[in-house]
Amino acid sequence: MVRLTGMEGIGTKYELETSKGDKIAVVFLLNRRVQLYIQEKGCEKPCSIEMSENESKRLATILSGAPVEKEKESIEVDFMGIPDLTLALHTYTVGRSMAGKTIEELAIRKRTGVNVIAVSRKGNTIISPPPHLIFEEDDQIVVIGNKDQIERFEKEILGA
Repeated sequence: MVRLTGMEGIGTKYELETSKGDKIAVVFLLNRRVQLYIQEKGCEKPCSIEMSENESKRLATILSGAPVEKEKESIEVDFMGIPDLTLALHTYTVGRSMAGKTIEELAIRKRTGVNVIAVSRKGNTIISPPPHLIFEEDDQIVVIGNKDQIERFEKEILGA
């Protein structure tokens, strides 16, 4: 069970106790930093670290069990209010087979059901890229879909 506590002027704290009696607390500060506290059962004092928002998101990805590799990172999101909805987001590096082609030309959505939701190129990110965007080799792309659509994308578009 997770206990939620609002901390006025500070942020929000989530606490949980593991089946072994260890305690974990995560505090989301108003300045967007995150503090993590861990106290093993029997220890008098907890250990703590403070992370940036991006660092905490990376940790959340790792804890979710999603594969994290430089070339291929993914996360699946389940919605508590819509129990049958799971979205998968994956990153890929554009290779030679996709370079020089557009989203429209590749018919990514039509062929796989996947949507390209972002393209990162040389430090610039394009959110919701237009269908006429021409991919360049080494672009980083983020796609969204369900597991079957992601697998079709990897097979039909990437040739994996």
